[in-house]
Amino acid sequence: MNEICLFGDSAAQGIVLDESENYRVSRAGCIRLMKRGGYPIRNYAVHGYTVSQGLECFRNTKTDPGNPCVIEFGGNDCDLDWDAVSQDPDHFHDGKTPLAEFRNLLKQFIREARDRDLDPILVTPLPLMSGRYYRWVSKGRDADRILKYLRNDPESISRWQERYAIAVRNTAAECGCHLADARAWMLEELNYPSLICEDGIHPNEAGHEIIARKAMEHFPRKG
Repeated sequence: MNEICLFGDSAAQGIVLDESENYRVSRAGCIRLMKRGGYPIRNYAVHGYTVSQGLECFRNTKTDPGNPCVIEFGGNDCDLDWDAVSQDPDHFHDGKTPLAEFRNLLKQFIREARDRDLDPILVTPLPLMSGRYYRWVSKGRDADRILKYLRNDPESISRWQERYAIAVRNTAAECGCHLADARAWMLEELNYPSLICEDGIHPNEAGHEIIARKAMEHFPRKG
């Protein structure tokens, strides 16, 4: 099987939140599980990366032609500057990567991967738990002012993020790319809230196990 190069954020890096509310790289992250299952993956994912940072990393990385190139972004791109939100809840705050720019950068990533004779595979951002995430980003900030910005509806965080997942799906269809719909894989699980860490956004180790299993079912190993 050709070596897979993967560019993404903390979900692909295997970051989980431990009981002390510290982030760590899990030994049971989805990519590590896939490697144990015989998938040769070179993982360039970095905690906190947006698609623009991932594209820059790709440009500085040597790759071999003919290999799959997994592109997994959106979770950080859609995130807000919560300090700015809590200080000024009366004005609009866009994501770190505005949606139109996010789409364009995904398409640029795909073009540059194909220029290197790589096969791009897009991955949707994972679903978040809005209530948990609202409580997480409110720590050390003015929770009431953040809630005011959210129009007293923390669930709006999930709807805001979903726009980026839709953008990934639409871009994959428009560009004729393979799609790994990790968001749908998680939502298929009736107990998916139990698969998300207390920060509301990172999958826990049980969640990573689901993602790895579904990915291996969706992209069976050859050779």
